[in-house]
Amino acid sequence: MDVKVFGEVFVTLLVIVDPPGMMPIFLALTGPLPARDRNRAAWQAVALALGVIVVFAVAGQTILDYLHVDLPALQAAGGLLLILVALELLTGKTDDPSQQTTSNIALVPLGTPLLAGPGAIVATMLFVQQSDGAADYTAVAAGIVAVMLAVWIVLRFSGGIVKILRPGGIEVLTRIAGLLLAAIAVQLIADAVAAFVTQYTGGA
Repeated sequence: MDVKVFGEVFVTLLVIVDPPGMMPIFLALTGPLPARDRNRAAWQAVALALGVIVVFAVAGQTILDYLHVDLPALQAAGGLLLILVALELLTGKTDDPSQQTTSNIALVPLGTPLLAGPGAIVATMLFVQQSDGAADYTAVAAGIVAVMLAVWIVLRFSGGIVKILRPGGIEVLTRIAGLLLAAIAVQLIADAVAAFVTQYTGGA
């Protein structure tokens, strides 16, 4: 295994996924849930994210070419999805645990597009394209798994923060997370629009 490639993959994906930055959003979505459901949501989200990233690493360009979808379109779609989730957080629709399904929260938006978002997918596809030989492919795979393990550890042990914040603190955190998520969504869409403009104007 190429240690240098492993380090590049690990650091790049860790910065993109940003586990500490993901924690407020995770707590906002799962804070009202029992600890057992919150822990289950953590591993389900990480498992889905790992699966999505691996699929795109292996056959991402082929899938996009077959569907005639450009990467900016995938990015804009992720942004629109995040805006819907952000609106739910800001309006308090996620506060009632009886209205939430753990698996749904874990899959969307936690697993994708937050963890396995356009940034992580594109970065992984580039690393795979640049790889040469089994050592590089092994390093890329190990880097992806290591990042997902780090994310799971952060999310799994975020329950202690829930005990400290109490319901009132969780409610405040939910509104803040909704604002941050809306900003991330707008940035995704803006980047996608900029990429489309550059693509169809030839950078002029």
